Amino acid sequence: MDKSIYKDVYVFVEQRENKIQSVAIELLGKARELADELGEKVVAVFLGYNIQSKAKELIAYGADKVLCVEDDALEYYMTEPYTQAITQIVKSRNPDIFLFGATTIGRDLGPRLSARIGTGLTADCTGLAISEEKELLMTRPAFGGNLMATIICKEHRPQMSTVRPGVMRTKPKDETRQGEIEMVKVDFDKSKFKVRILENVKEEKSLIDITQADILVSGGRGVGCVEGFEALSDLAKVLGAEVSASRAMVDAGLIPQERQVGQTGKTVRPDVYFALGISGAVQHLAGMEESEYIIAVNKDKGASIFNVADLGIVGDLNQIVPALTRRLKKIRTNQQ
Repeated sequence: MDKSIYKDVYVFVEQRENKIQSVAIELLGKARELADELGEKVVAVFLGYNIQSKAKELIAYGADKVLCVEDDALEYYMTEPYTQAITQIVKSRNPDIFLFGATTIGRDLGPRLSARIGTGLTADCTGLAISEEKELLMTRPAFGGNLMATIICKEHRPQMSTVRPGVMRTKPKDETRQGEIEMVKVDFDKSKFKVRILENVKEEKSLIDITQADILVSGGRGVGCVEGFEALSDLAKVLGAEVSASRAMVDAGLIPQERQVGQTGKTVRPDVYFALGISGAVQHLAGMEESEYIIAVNKDKGASIFNVADLGIVGDLNQIVPALTRRLKKIRTNQQ
Protein backbone atom coordinates (compact mmCIF):
# COMPACT_ATOMS: atom_id res chain seq x y z
CA MET A 1 0.00 0.00 0.00
CA ASP A 2 1.23 3.49 -0.89
CA LYS A 3 0.45 5.34 2.34
CA SER A 4 1.60 8.65 0.88
CA ILE A 5 -1.69 9.10 -1.01
CA TYR A 6 -3.64 9.10 2.26
CA LYS A 7 -3.82 12.39 4.15
CA ASP A 8 -5.86 14.51 6.57
CA VAL A 9 -7.86 13.69 9.68
CA TYR A 10 -11.56 13.16 9.00
CA VAL A 11 -14.32 13.38 11.61
CA PHE A 12 -17.84 12.03 11.23
CA VAL A 13 -20.11 14.78 12.55
CA GLU A 14 -23.08 13.13 14.19
CA GLN A 15 -26.31 15.11 14.14
CA ARG A 16 -29.77 14.28 15.36
CA GLU A 17 -32.70 16.34 14.10
CA ASN A 18 -30.13 18.79 12.68
CA LYS A 19 -28.56 19.32 16.09
CA ILE A 20 -24.81 18.66 16.10
CA GLN A 21 -23.96 16.23 18.91
CA SER A 22 -21.39 17.19 21.52
CA VAL A 23 -19.20 14.16 20.75
CA ALA A 24 -18.58 15.59 17.26
CA ILE A 25 -17.32 18.86 18.76
CA GLU A 26 -15.05 16.92 21.12
CA LEU A 27 -13.63 14.91 18.20
CA LEU A 28 -12.98 18.03 16.12
CA GLY A 29 -10.83 19.39 18.95
CA LYS A 30 -8.81 16.17 19.16
CA ALA A 31 -8.57 15.95 15.37
CA ARG A 32 -7.14 19.47 15.36
CA GLU A 33 -4.33 18.33 17.70
CA LEU A 34 -3.58 15.24 15.60
CA ALA A 35 -3.67 17.13 12.31
CA ASP A 36 -1.37 19.88 13.61
CA GLU A 37 1.16 17.22 14.66
CA LEU A 38 0.96 15.59 11.22
CA GLY A 39 0.97 18.86 9.31
CA GLU A 40 -2.38 17.96 7.75
CA LYS A 41 -5.96 19.31 7.68
CA VAL A 42 -9.11 18.49 9.62
CA VAL A 43 -12.06 17.51 7.42
CA ALA A 44 -15.55 17.30 8.91
CA VAL A 45 -17.98 14.90 7.19
CA PHE A 46 -21.47 16.25 7.76
CA LEU A 47 -24.46 14.19 6.57
CA GLY A 48 -28.15 15.04 6.83
CA TYR A 49 -30.95 17.08 5.28
CA ASN A 50 -31.21 20.90 5.43
CA ILE A 51 -27.99 21.07 7.43
CA GLN A 52 -25.82 23.39 5.35
CA SER A 53 -26.50 26.35 7.65
CA LYS A 54 -24.81 24.50 10.54
CA ALA A 55 -21.60 23.73 8.64
CA LYS A 56 -19.83 27.00 9.51
CA GLU A 57 -20.05 26.08 13.20
CA LEU A 58 -17.78 23.09 12.53
CA ILE A 59 -15.07 25.38 11.16
CA ALA A 60 -15.25 27.44 14.37
CA TYR A 61 -14.54 24.26 16.34
CA GLY A 62 -11.46 23.27 14.35
CA ALA A 63 -12.37 21.98 10.89
CA ASP A 64 -10.45 23.28 7.88
CA LYS A 65 -12.97 21.85 5.46
CA VAL A 66 -16.54 20.59 5.74
CA LEU A 67 -17.84 17.98 3.30
CA CYS A 68 -21.58 18.52 3.47
CA VAL A 69 -23.82 15.79 2.06
CA GLU A 70 -27.51 16.71 1.87
CA ASP A 71 -30.19 14.24 0.82
CA ASP A 72 -33.62 13.35 2.15
CA ALA A 73 -32.35 9.77 2.53
CA LEU A 74 -29.99 11.09 5.22
CA GLU A 75 -32.53 13.03 7.27
CA TYR A 76 -32.65 10.27 9.88
CA TYR A 77 -29.81 7.86 10.53
CA MET A 78 -30.10 4.53 8.75
CA THR A 79 -27.15 2.22 8.27
CA GLU A 80 -27.21 1.67 4.50
CA PRO A 81 -27.57 5.27 3.21
CA TYR A 82 -24.97 6.60 5.63
CA THR A 83 -22.56 3.76 4.87
CA GLN A 84 -22.89 4.26 1.12
CA ALA A 85 -22.30 8.00 1.43
CA ILE A 86 -19.19 7.76 3.58
CA THR A 87 -17.79 4.81 1.60
CA GLN A 88 -17.88 6.96 -1.55
CA ILE A 89 -16.17 9.83 0.28
CA VAL A 90 -13.41 7.57 1.63
CA LYS A 91 -12.73 5.94 -1.73
CA SER A 92 -12.57 9.26 -3.57
CA ARG A 93 -10.70 11.32 -0.94
CA ASN A 94 -8.29 8.82 0.73
CA PRO A 95 -8.34 10.03 4.35
CA ASP A 96 -5.43 9.04 6.59
CA ILE A 97 -7.47 8.97 9.81
CA PHE A 98 -11.24 8.75 10.33
CA LEU A 99 -12.81 9.30 13.77
CA PHE A 100 -16.33 8.45 14.94
CA GLY A 101 -18.09 8.91 18.25
CA ALA A 102 -18.69 5.67 20.15
CA THR A 103 -22.43 6.35 20.27
CA THR A 104 -25.23 4.05 19.12
CA ILE A 105 -24.85 5.57 15.65
CA GLY A 106 -21.03 5.48 15.58
CA ARG A 107 -20.91 1.92 16.87
CA ASP A 108 -23.25 0.84 14.08
CA LEU A 109 -21.67 2.87 11.28
CA GLY A 110 -17.96 2.37 12.06
CA PRO A 111 -17.83 -1.44 11.77
CA ARG A 112 -19.97 -1.48 8.63
CA LEU A 113 -17.75 1.10 6.98
CA SER A 114 -14.49 -0.61 7.95
CA ALA A 115 -15.76 -3.90 6.49
CA ARG A 116 -16.67 -2.30 3.15
CA ILE A 117 -13.42 -0.40 2.84
CA GLY A 118 -11.23 -3.24 4.10
CA THR A 119 -9.49 -1.56 7.01
CA GLY A 120 -9.33 -1.98 10.77
CA LEU A 121 -11.39 -0.27 13.46
CA THR A 122 -10.41 0.25 17.09
CA ALA A 123 -13.54 0.63 19.18
CA ASP A 124 -14.23 2.67 22.32
CA CYS A 125 -10.91 4.51 22.41
CA THR A 126 -10.02 6.61 25.43
CA GLY A 127 -6.77 8.01 24.02
CA LEU A 128 -5.37 9.01 20.63
CA ALA A 129 -1.81 10.10 19.79
CA ILE A 130 0.66 10.20 16.90
CA SER A 131 3.75 7.96 16.99
CA GLU A 132 7.24 8.90 15.83
CA GLU A 133 6.47 7.00 12.63
CA LYS A 134 3.42 9.27 12.10
CA GLU A 135 0.95 6.48 12.77
CA LEU A 136 -2.15 6.77 14.93
CA LEU A 137 -1.83 5.23 18.39
CA MET A 138 -5.30 4.15 19.51
CA THR A 139 -5.61 3.32 23.20
CA ARG A 140 -8.55 1.51 24.75
CA PRO A 141 -9.28 -0.56 27.89
CA ALA A 142 -8.72 -4.31 27.53
CA PHE A 143 -9.23 -7.43 29.65
CA GLY A 144 -12.15 -5.95 31.56
CA GLY A 145 -10.39 -2.65 32.06
CA ASN A 146 -7.49 -4.18 33.93
CA LEU A 147 -4.99 -2.85 31.41
CA MET A 148 -4.85 -0.38 28.54
CA ALA A 149 -4.00 -1.61 25.04
CA THR A 150 -2.52 0.64 22.35
CA ILE A 151 -3.38 -0.50 18.84
CA ILE A 152 -1.76 0.49 15.52
CA CYS A 153 -3.20 -0.07 12.03
CA LYS A 154 0.03 -0.53 10.06
CA GLU A 155 -1.13 -2.22 6.88
CA HIS A 156 -4.37 -0.46 5.93
CA ARG A 157 -5.86 3.01 5.55
CA PRO A 158 -7.73 4.91 6.76
CA GLN A 159 -6.86 4.38 10.41
CA MET A 160 -10.29 4.28 12.06
CA SER A 161 -11.50 4.49 15.62
CA THR A 162 -14.61 5.20 17.63
CA VAL A 163 -14.05 7.44 20.65
CA ARG A 164 -16.18 7.48 23.77
CA PRO A 165 -18.22 10.65 24.35
CA GLY A 166 -16.86 12.80 27.15
CA VAL A 167 -13.29 11.48 26.90
CA MET A 168 -11.88 14.33 24.80
CA ARG A 169 -12.11 17.91 26.02
CA THR A 170 -14.04 20.38 23.90
CA LYS A 171 -11.82 23.11 22.50
CA PRO A 172 -13.00 26.75 22.69
CA LYS A 173 -15.08 27.98 19.77
CA ASP A 174 -13.21 30.38 17.48
CA GLU A 175 -15.60 32.38 15.30
CA THR A 176 -12.68 33.97 13.42
CA ARG A 177 -11.47 30.68 11.90
CA GLN A 178 -11.73 30.41 8.12
CA GLY A 179 -12.45 27.23 6.21
CA GLU A 180 -14.08 25.72 3.16
CA ILE A 181 -17.57 24.24 2.89
CA GLU A 182 -18.01 21.83 -0.04
CA MET A 183 -21.35 20.35 -1.02
CA VAL A 184 -20.81 16.71 -2.03
CA LYS A 185 -23.15 14.75 -4.28
CA VAL A 186 -23.53 11.05 -3.54
CA ASP A 187 -24.89 8.49 -5.99
CA PHE A 188 -27.02 6.14 -3.90
CA ASP A 189 -27.88 2.60 -4.90
CA LYS A 190 -31.41 2.72 -3.51
CA SER A 191 -32.05 -0.89 -4.45
CA LYS A 192 -30.04 -1.75 -1.34
CA PHE A 193 -32.21 0.40 0.93
CA LYS A 194 -34.09 -2.39 2.69
CA VAL A 195 -35.29 -0.34 5.67
CA ARG A 196 -37.65 2.63 5.77
CA ILE A 197 -38.57 4.82 8.72
CA LEU A 198 -42.35 5.01 8.95
CA GLU A 199 -42.63 6.96 12.18
CA ASN A 200 -40.43 8.52 14.85
CA VAL A 201 -41.72 8.02 18.39
CA LYS A 202 -39.76 9.71 21.15
CA GLU A 203 -39.57 8.41 24.66
CA GLU A 204 -40.27 11.23 27.08
CA LYS A 205 -37.63 11.63 29.75
CA SER A 206 -37.49 14.26 32.45
CA LEU A 207 -33.95 13.37 33.44
CA ILE A 208 -30.92 15.21 32.10
CA ASP A 209 -28.25 13.12 30.38
CA ILE A 210 -25.59 12.53 33.04
CA THR A 211 -22.84 13.58 30.60
CA GLN A 212 -24.40 17.07 30.58
CA ALA A 213 -24.91 17.41 34.36
CA ASP A 214 -22.92 19.97 36.36
CA ILE A 215 -23.26 17.96 39.57
CA LEU A 216 -23.57 14.18 39.90
CA VAL A 217 -24.53 12.21 43.00
CA SER A 218 -23.28 8.70 42.24
CA GLY A 219 -23.94 5.56 44.26
CA GLY A 220 -22.06 2.29 44.41
CA ARG A 221 -22.30 -1.07 46.13
CA GLY A 222 -22.24 0.66 49.51
CA VAL A 223 -25.63 2.25 48.83
CA GLY A 224 -27.04 -1.22 48.53
CA CYS A 225 -30.80 -0.80 48.15
CA VAL A 226 -33.71 1.20 46.75
CA GLU A 227 -34.02 3.17 49.98
CA GLY A 228 -30.36 4.10 49.72
CA PHE A 229 -30.89 5.59 46.28
CA GLU A 230 -33.95 7.46 47.53
CA ALA A 231 -31.61 9.18 50.00
CA LEU A 232 -29.24 10.00 47.13
CA SER A 233 -32.17 11.42 45.15
CA ASP A 234 -33.09 13.68 48.09
CA LEU A 235 -29.52 15.01 48.18
CA ALA A 236 -29.52 15.47 44.40
CA LYS A 237 -32.74 17.52 44.53
CA VAL A 238 -31.25 19.92 47.07
CA LEU A 239 -28.08 20.30 44.98
CA GLY A 240 -29.84 20.54 41.62
CA ALA A 241 -27.88 17.43 40.62
CA GLU A 242 -28.49 14.19 38.73
CA VAL A 243 -28.21 10.69 40.20
CA SER A 244 -25.83 8.16 38.63
CA ALA A 245 -24.30 4.86 39.69
CA SER A 246 -21.55 2.31 39.30
CA ARG A 247 -22.02 -0.86 37.28
CA ALA A 248 -22.77 -2.98 40.34
CA MET A 249 -25.95 -1.02 41.01
CA VAL A 250 -27.02 -1.19 37.36
CA ASP A 251 -26.46 -4.95 37.34
CA ALA A 252 -28.53 -5.19 40.52
CA GLY A 253 -31.41 -3.49 38.72
CA LEU A 254 -31.51 -0.52 41.09
CA ILE A 255 -30.83 2.10 38.44
CA PRO A 256 -31.08 2.15 34.61
CA GLN A 257 -28.03 1.53 32.44
CA GLU A 258 -28.18 5.04 30.98
CA ARG A 259 -27.23 6.32 34.45
CA GLN A 260 -24.08 4.17 34.65
CA VAL A 261 -20.67 5.82 34.97
CA GLY A 262 -17.55 3.90 34.01
CA GLN A 263 -15.79 1.95 31.32
CA THR A 264 -18.95 0.12 30.21
CA GLY A 265 -21.15 3.13 30.97
CA LYS A 266 -20.65 6.81 30.30
CA THR A 267 -17.67 9.09 30.74
CA VAL A 268 -18.58 12.18 32.75
CA ARG A 269 -16.80 15.39 33.66
CA PRO A 270 -19.07 17.35 36.03
CA ASP A 271 -18.05 20.30 38.17
CA VAL A 272 -18.73 18.20 41.29
CA TYR A 273 -18.89 14.40 41.55
CA PHE A 274 -20.16 12.73 44.73
CA ALA A 275 -18.83 9.15 44.90
CA LEU A 276 -20.97 7.56 47.61
CA GLY A 277 -20.26 3.97 48.59
CA ILE A 278 -18.04 3.54 45.52
CA SER A 279 -14.79 1.65 46.09
CA GLY A 280 -12.99 3.12 43.09
CA ALA A 281 -12.37 0.18 40.75
CA VAL A 282 -10.33 1.12 37.69
CA GLN A 283 -13.36 0.53 35.45
CA HIS A 284 -15.33 3.19 37.33
CA LEU A 285 -12.43 5.62 37.61
CA ALA A 286 -12.06 5.56 33.81
CA GLY A 287 -15.46 7.21 33.56
CA MET A 288 -15.18 9.98 36.16
CA GLU A 289 -11.61 10.69 37.28
CA GLU A 290 -11.41 13.92 35.29
CA SER A 291 -14.33 15.48 37.19
CA GLU A 292 -13.46 18.97 38.40
CA TYR A 293 -14.02 18.21 42.12
CA ILE A 294 -14.57 14.73 43.60
CA ILE A 295 -16.13 14.15 47.00
CA ALA A 296 -15.96 10.55 48.24
CA VAL A 297 -17.73 8.88 51.15
CA ASN A 298 -16.76 5.31 52.04
CA LYS A 299 -16.47 3.40 55.29
CA ASP A 300 -13.29 1.69 54.06
CA LYS A 301 -10.41 4.10 54.60
CA GLY A 302 -8.31 2.06 52.15
CA ALA A 303 -10.78 2.42 49.26
CA SER A 304 -9.12 3.35 45.96
CA ILE A 305 -11.63 6.16 45.39
CA PHE A 306 -9.76 8.25 47.98
CA ASN A 307 -6.70 8.29 45.70
CA VAL A 308 -8.54 10.51 43.21
CA ALA A 309 -10.86 12.36 45.61
CA ASP A 310 -10.35 16.04 46.41
CA LEU A 311 -12.33 15.55 49.63
CA GLY A 312 -12.67 12.17 51.33
CA ILE A 313 -14.92 11.23 54.24
CA VAL A 314 -14.48 7.88 55.99
CA GLY A 315 -17.84 6.92 57.44
CA ASP A 316 -21.30 5.43 56.98
CA LEU A 317 -22.99 7.07 54.02
CA ASN A 318 -26.40 6.10 55.44
CA GLN A 319 -25.74 8.59 58.22
CA ILE A 320 -23.68 11.15 56.32
CA VAL A 321 -25.95 11.60 53.28
CA PRO A 322 -29.19 12.36 55.23
CA ALA A 323 -27.26 14.67 57.58
CA LEU A 324 -25.76 16.53 54.62
CA THR A 325 -29.18 16.81 52.96
CA ARG A 326 -30.73 18.25 56.14
CA ARG A 327 -27.90 20.76 56.52
CA LEU A 328 -28.14 21.92 52.91
CA LYS A 329 -31.92 22.28 53.18
CA LYS A 330 -31.49 24.41 56.30
CA ILE A 331 -28.91 26.62 54.59
CA ARG A 332 -31.18 27.07 51.59
CA THR A 333 -34.17 27.92 53.79
CA ASN A 334 -32.16 30.56 55.66
CA GLN A 335 -31.08 32.13 52.36
CA GLN A 336 -34.64 32.57 51.16
